[in-house]
Amino acid sequence: MSELLRERRGHIEILTINRPEARNAVNGAVSRGFSAAFDDLEGDDDCWVVIVTGAGDKAFSAGMDLKAFAAGEAGDIMGASGGFGGIAQRDFSKPLIAAVNGSALAGGCEIMLSCDLVVAVEGAKFGIPEVKRGLMAGAGGLIRLPKRIPPAIALELALTGEPIDAQRALALGLINRVVPADKLMDEALALAGTIAENAPLAVRASKRVMKLAGELPDAEGWAINNAAMPEVFGSADAMEGPIAFAEKRKPNWSGK
Repeated sequence: MSELLRERRGHIEILTINRPEARNAVNGAVSRGFSAAFDDLEGDDDCWVVIVTGAGDKAFSAGMDLKAFAAGEAGDIMGASGGFGGIAQRDFSKPLIAAVNGSALAGGCEIMLSCDLVVAVEGAKFGIPEVKRGLMAGAGGLIRLPKRIPPAIALELALTGEPIDAQRALALGLINRVVPADKLMDEALALAGTIAENAPLAVRASKRVMKLAGELPDAEGWAINNAAMPEVFGSADAMEGPIAFAEKRKPNWSGK
């Protein structure tokens, strides 16, 4: 049985951690699988959006599989291309949506934070409880969390190790949607589908500019913005969009 499942629906790829019996904890096989999948998808011009989720209804991911770590899989878990889980330190150009089907704690929360948008079930919980075990959240949680929610709240989560529920995460702006469990993938696919209706080159450029410029002074942000514009405005899709609008039809995006 594969511990990472891949499914393609149109221009949308779904990656599923398939270890429900272990609360979808990340072992060497999962980390290597994610790494290989993201390496492949980065260069796949037919993939425009990626959804990351977990199998079952208990956990999105419980983070690192400590048994696998103790058994000698640390190199695969932490050292894969892209860092922990093949994703934590990856600069992935295409939109990433986390479909959180249960608790996203420790490294599971950090995988969620590596994604751009989040759809979660009503019973989901989010947290970085590493301090309760004498550790620290070393896969990006301490870096990304204070950029996604108010710093004082992020610090509280890091220092207490206590989780928050889906409704508070939504109120804080940590996630985008909260839905009943049986609607999770429908909502995630709908969100991905709305993105995939747009020109892929323009979507990727918009993501890149927003992420790079978000923490910079305006002058530096404008430099990044202006550098991205020729690629987008000079593309075939930039011609197709206005033509399709004038002809009252859906655009036929080429991604070029």
